[in-house]
Amino acid sequence: MQPRVALYTFGIFARPYADPANDSFHARNEANLAAVEASAGFIARSGYDGDPGPASWGTHAYPRFYTGSDAHSPSTLSLWSDLEAPMAYTYHGIHAEALSHGRDWFARPILPPAKPAWPPYVLWWVTADHVPDWREAVARLEYLHDHSASARAFDWKTPFDASGAPCSIDRDSVRRRADLNRIRSSKSAV
Repeated sequence: MQPRVALYTFGIFARPYADPANDSFHARNEANLAAVEASAGFIARSGYDGDPGPASWGTHAYPRFYTGSDAHSPSTLSLWSDLEAPMAYTYHGIHAEALSHGRDWFARPILPPAKPAWPPYVLWWVTADHVPDWREAVARLEYLHDHSASARAFDWKTPFDASGAPCSIDRDSVRRRADLNRIRSSKSAV
């Protein structure tokens, strides 16, 4: 069996979780989750303790960057067949539309002079039989922040292949998958 790509995303709401300013974020959740699960190359995602849907992959954890008091910070943990699959989902379709509103909902992870205070996501390769848990994901995000991109923890700007070698993203594959996702999305909407 082939290695898989793990993806962990993390954000911090600019206002408390239940603030009306976040209503449009919450309103997109179901559609975004349906779109990710229908995406080409998607394998599985962790759910959240106490929520309907898939089981949680361990106890939910937050990186050290989270300083909120309401214990709600948007984060996801998922497995994909390759690097291009999550990129096609993230930067095309419904999720890309949601990203365009990120400034409405999230604290900006930027410190002067434009150095990120924390990375918004991290990627890493796992063996075919490994399912990462939330603590592993948090450790990878913190590692990326502390040490920059490596085969242990990386981003799409500095990707690594399953053997640990630097690589590049196949942009044609990303476009093909985005097109396939669009077709799948339109069929499921019917």
